[in-house]
Amino acid sequence: MRRELCVCDTFHAVPTRTRVVLVMHRREVHKPTNTGRLALRCLTHAELRVRGPQESPVSLHDLISPERRLWLLFPSDDAVTVTPELVAGDPRPITLVVPDGTWAQARRFVPRTPPLAHALHVLPPPGPPTAYQLRHEHVDGGLATAEAIARLLRVTDGDAPADAIEVAFAAVVSAVLRSRGVPAVDERGAAAQSDPDRAD
Repeated sequence: MRRELCVCDTFHAVPTRTRVVLVMHRREVHKPTNTGRLALRCLTHAELRVRGPQESPVSLHDLISPERRLWLLFPSDDAVTVTPELVAGDPRPITLVVPDGTWAQARRFVPRTPPLAHALHVLPPPGPPTAYQLRHEHVDGGLATAEAIARLLRVTDGDAPADAIEVAFAAVVSAVLRSRGVPAVDERGAAAQSDPDRAD
C-alpha cells in the first residue's frame, strides 16, 4: 500500500470469546489481496498458522479440548449454518478454524488433518453478496475470508468484532482500488480483478 493510502488507523483489535485460528496455505502468505490476515488484525483472540512447508508441518492437535467447541468454517455437505440457537445450545466457548487458500488447497487440507475430524463444519449466516472487488469470486454466494469471519462472529460474539473487521475490510478494498486508479463500486463488475485460483 502506498504511504498516502495507509489504512492502519482503521484497525482496532477487539476481544472475543471465540478463538479464531486462521490456517493459511504457504502460497497465500505473501499475496497482498489476502483478507484473512486483515481479520486477524482486528481480533485479540486470534492467530495465524501456516501450512505447506515440509520442514515445519502445521499441527492442530492442541486445539482439541473438552472445554471448548471446535468449529471448522468449511462448506461441506453436512455443514450447518451458524445461528443464535446453535451458539446457545452449548455453553462452552468456540475455537473456530478457518482454512485460507484456494478451494483445491482447502479440500485437500481438511481430510488430511486428523484433529479436524472432531470439528463441526459451519457456514456463516446468509446476508448480502460479497463486497470484495479485488479478486473475482468463482463460487456463487462466496465471500472473502474476512467477510465470512465477520459474519460468523456477529452471531457468536456480537457486533463489535464484526464491525471492526468490516470497517477495516472496506477501507482496504477502497484504498487498493484507488492505488490501481479504479473507483470502488457497490456492485461487482469492472472494478473486480480476476484471480482464478482464489477461494474467497
